[in-house]
Amino acid sequence: MTSATPTLLPLATDACCGTGVAPALEEEGAQDLARRLKALADPTRLRLLSLIGAHDGGEACVCDLTEPVGLSQPTVSHHLKQLVDAGLVTREKRGVWAYYALRPGAMDDVAGALAAAVGPR
Repeated sequence: MTSATPTLLPLATDACCGTGVAPALEEEGAQDLARRLKALADPTRLRLLSLIGAHDGGEACVCDLTEPVGLSQPTVSHHLKQLVDAGLVTREKRGVWAYYALRPGAMDDVAGALAAAVGPR
């Protein structure tokens, strides 16, 4: 009887690990992007962004935004504050009213940051 010599297969440990790693999103960048995405993750805030962008001159008074979203002025102001804090809109006080405008390039910045963080490398 002849005994067969076993064939050894190469270890797979080297094949599963890549040699190069693209730069990952840093903690501070992740926190900033998450804050902006969280502000965008609310249907009312998305509607407010759309209403502001569609308004004459690209800006709207808070008094112009309450009726279309069907919420009280304090609630709309709260949502708008979240959008301002996230850097998506600007706020300008005129007398007793505040006027809001989309921050130029803000949506492109969010889309670019998201694509850079999780997109193909």
